[in-house]
Amino acid sequence: MAAAQQPEAAVRTTNGPSDTDTASKRWKYAHTLLSRPGAYTDEDFEPGAIPIGNIAQSHVLVIGAGGLGCEILKNLALSGFKKIDVIDMDTIDVSNLNRQFLFREKDVGRPKAEVAAEFVMKRVPGCMITPFVGKIQDKDEEYYMQFQIVICGLDSIEARRWINATLVGMVDMDNPDSLKPLVDGGTEGFKGQSRVVFPTMTSCIECQLDMHAPRAAVPLCTLATIPRQPQHCIEWAHIIKWEEERKDTALDTDDPEHITWLYQKALSRAKDFNISGVTYSMTQGVVKNIIPAIASTNAVIAASCCNEAFKIATSSAPFLGNPGQNNYMLYTGDSGIYTYTFEHQKKDDCPVCGNLPKDMTLNAEQTLGELVESFAERPESQLKKPNLRTEEKTLYYSTPMGLEEATRPNLEKKLSEMLADGEEFAVSDPAFDITFRYVARFS
Repeated sequence: MAAAQQPEAAVRTTNGPSDTDTASKRWKYAHTLLSRPGAYTDEDFEPGAIPIGNIAQSHVLVIGAGGLGCEILKNLALSGFKKIDVIDMDTIDVSNLNRQFLFREKDVGRPKAEVAAEFVMKRVPGCMITPFVGKIQDKDEEYYMQFQIVICGLDSIEARRWINATLVGMVDMDNPDSLKPLVDGGTEGFKGQSRVVFPTMTSCIECQLDMHAPRAAVPLCTLATIPRQPQHCIEWAHIIKWEEERKDTALDTDDPEHITWLYQKALSRAKDFNISGVTYSMTQGVVKNIIPAIASTNAVIAASCCNEAFKIATSSAPFLGNPGQNNYMLYTGDSGIYTYTFEHQKKDDCPVCGNLPKDMTLNAEQTLGELVESFAERPESQLKKPNLRTEEKTLYYSTPMGLEEATRPNLEKKLSEMLADGEEFAVSDPAFDITFRYVARFS
């Protein structure tokens, strides 16, 4: 790493290397790859200065500075990308240190985005990383418009869905620069995936939502009456108690004060029912649906994501997400090393990038309440607080409280009383700027 410690403005001496010499050695192999056509390069690929310049000039946004984000930032910087922004709202916890290698014990309590940016810029002079400590929702379309590529290293399906919908909504057919490729990576233990979305052109994350199985829902009656597991106590505090005592405050699962409040409520309920095992970390895991991470899997998936960004920026090789080609890579490392790449089809009835309503087969004798509860478990929707309406009337609104109370009696009614066979209805959720359109088909 001696070369990485060289000051950016090195003064040339009689026997010492110049700044240019140092840079050329650092990216020697990447430049060699880009200076000649290969077996898989596109016919329009122009080797030499153009792809090399594209790497340095591409403005890349990295969302997330955790296990995947640390690897992605390091890989981008060492691949020659010089203009990078990173967004993360979390602060460093001691539990992060085993796999988020840009952080040290002295950094505990500091924002991940800032520490990660400082570390990489210190090691790779000439790379400028601008951190933002906050939520992706805090930024508007003008902010996202400045980037050529967006890379996600998130542990949240909700955040993925938000940035996906935002990038799709930004596309203006008269402005090619409005199309921002989205490279997404995710891991779960020894397994992971990387994919590339070209908004409006290829399958988007909402099209692929059914590949992410929703967490099994616990019946409200169990939570409210006889909890049997520590997780039930946490869900009770999360779903019921928060609404009762803090309904005017939006729950922020990344706010330590909010998690502490939930933990204390869950712990008190667990003691009332002689249930052991409720901890602060378990509360975080249940509320945020945290998935176990392994450093080696993070490294594999981050490498795949950065390879795709490199190929998109330089056109040096076919990339995932080219319309009509494979756009999704699955990695399985729990029983050897296995990868599978395929094309996930764009869906015409996708609520984000499609324009057609989706047929939904329903039982006319089912109650509206049963339908509402099902939306949390449906792989294609995964909505925790669904609001339902038709063109003519409001069926049910989970929020705000006034509308919920007014429409609550409808939950006991049969679907045949609320909907006609073939009638279109819309479903939304306060967490997403998405409206799901369905057509009722009674079986």
